[in-house]
Amino acid sequence: MDALLLWDTSGMGIRFAGRTEWVLASNRLTQVIAARRADGLGMVDLTESNPTRVGLRYPAELLEPLASAAVLQYEPNAVGMLSARQAVAEYYGKRVPAQAVRPERMVLTTSTSEGYAHAFRLLCDAGDEVLVPEPSYPLLQFLADLQDVKLRHYALVCDPGDRGWQIDFTSVRAAITAKTRAIVLVHPNNPTGSAVSAGEREELNQIAAELGLALVVDEVFLDYGLADERLGAAACLRSFAGNEGALTITLSGLSKICCLPQMKLGWMVVSGPAELAADAMARLEVIADTFLSVGTPVQVAAPVMLGQRGAIQRQLLERVRTNLRELDDALAALPACLRLAVEAGWYAIVRVPNVGSEEELAVRMVEECGVLVHPGHFFDFRQEGYLVLSLIVPEAVFREGLTRMAPLLAAR
Repeated sequence: MDALLLWDTSGMGIRFAGRTEWVLASNRLTQVIAARRADGLGMVDLTESNPTRVGLRYPAELLEPLASAAVLQYEPNAVGMLSARQAVAEYYGKRVPAQAVRPERMVLTTSTSEGYAHAFRLLCDAGDEVLVPEPSYPLLQFLADLQDVKLRHYALVCDPGDRGWQIDFTSVRAAITAKTRAIVLVHPNNPTGSAVSAGEREELNQIAAELGLALVVDEVFLDYGLADERLGAAACLRSFAGNEGALTITLSGLSKICCLPQMKLGWMVVSGPAELAADAMARLEVIADTFLSVGTPVQVAAPVMLGQRGAIQRQLLERVRTNLRELDDALAALPACLRLAVEAGWYAIVRVPNVGSEEELAVRMVEECGVLVHPGHFFDFRQEGYLVLSLIVPEAVFREGLTRMAPLLAAR
C-alpha cells in the first residue's frame, strides 16, 4: 500500500500550461449523439462540413501531379515554392486589380489555422488582443489561446428585412483597447454567409489606419457567392488580397476552394502600405522558416488543383442553391420560422421561436427525429433561437432531414 501511495500520480507535481485549461467535458447533445450511435441508430446529419463525404465528382487530373518525380525532391523555401505561389496569385487574378497580389508578398502554410497562428505570432505579444466577429466559427478561441492572445468580440447584426447581416461598428470601436493589435474578418462569415460590403471595407481601413491595427481576413468561402435575391448580392465577391488601406493579411487555402481538406495547403497574402507590408513579410519569413511545414507534393500539385477548381465548385454551388430552395419551400409551411439572409458559403441559419433552449431543441431533433443540426450557441450567437444547417449534404438527404424536422418545429 505504501508503495502504491508513493506512485500516486496526483502527487507528482505535473503542471499543465494555463492556456490548455479548456472545458473538455462533453455536453448533453454530444452525449445523446454518442448514445444513438452506440445503439446502432442512424441519423440524418445536417451538420456535415467535409466536402469529400458528400458525393462530389473529382476530376482524375487532380492526382496526376502527385505521381511526378518532382514530389521526391526537397528544396525547402520558407515562404513556399514559387510555382505554387504563382498559381495562387493567378487565382486572385479576377478578384483584385492587376498585379495587386504578387508571389513575393505571399507565405504558404499547411492550413488557414496555421495562417492564423503565424498572424497572431507576428502581431501580438502575450496578453495582446484581437477583435473577432460574433457569431463566427468557434475554432478562433482555441487558436488565440494557443498563442496567448485574448479575444474581444464585435457584433454582426441581422436585419430580418432586406439588408441582411452588417457589422455593428459601434461594437467594433467599443471593443478596441490599448492592447488591441488586429481586427479579424471572416469574409464571407461562417456561419452567417455575410460578406463585408464596400462601405464596411472603407470604414475598417479607416479604423485600422487611425489606430495602427492590422486586418486579418479569412476568405475560405470567397468562391461560393450565392447572389441572394433578397439582397441583390453579386455572386463574385471582392477579395481583401491587395487591400492597400491598412496592413492586411488575407488567408485562404485548398480546403474550401478546391474542396480538398486533406490536401494541406493554405496561404497568407500580405498587402497594405509598401514599407509596412515589406516589414511584415520579412518577419513572417522567419516565422515560416522556423516551421517549414508545407509538404512538397501538395505544392507541386497546387497549380493543377487550383486550375481544376471550377469543375468541383460548380457541383457544390448547384447543390447549395438547390438545398437553399428546398429549405425555403419547407419553411413556407412553418411561418414561425425564418431563414436568415445568406450571401455566400455552405450554411443556412434558421431562426426558430425562442420558447426554450436551442440545445434542448437540438437534443430532441436527435432523439425524436433522428436529425443532427447545430444549435446557434456553437457559433456564439448572443441569443437563443437559432439552428445552423449545412447546405452541402446530398439533396435527398437534406430533403429527408427537413421532412423529419418539420413536425417538431411546427409544434414550437
